[in-house]
Amino acid sequence: MGSFQYAGTHLHTPLFVVLGHEGCGAVQAALAAKSGGGQKPSRTALLLDNILPGLRNIRTDLSPQEQLFTAVEANVRWSLHQLLETAEAKASMSEGIIKFVGAIYELKTGRVHFLP
Repeated sequence: MGSFQYAGTHLHTPLFVVLGHEGCGAVQAALAAKSGGGQKPSRTALLLDNILPGLRNIRTDLSPQEQLFTAVEANVRWSLHQLLETAEAKASMSEGIIKFVGAIYELKTGRVHFLP
């Protein structure tokens, strides 16, 4: 978050892309912690605590692969939400000088899928 704030405020970066990727290990760990099946090692607890709120609506009736795919997208959307809530983002967006978009990188194909 600090890097985004710095880039927007000091470097006047006009476009930010929050890019998630297939099979994200951090999202996998957050899903495991959410279901009670994983532990939160002390060094990654802060990371997982930042991801978990974005995963609260992930359906448990999905296959593990579908859950992970859905969770990766949810994490990108949650990260965008957090960025858009900062005072800097609100001010820059109201002035029309900055844009935020989310995307998922497909490891197998190298394609980037931009979220609507």
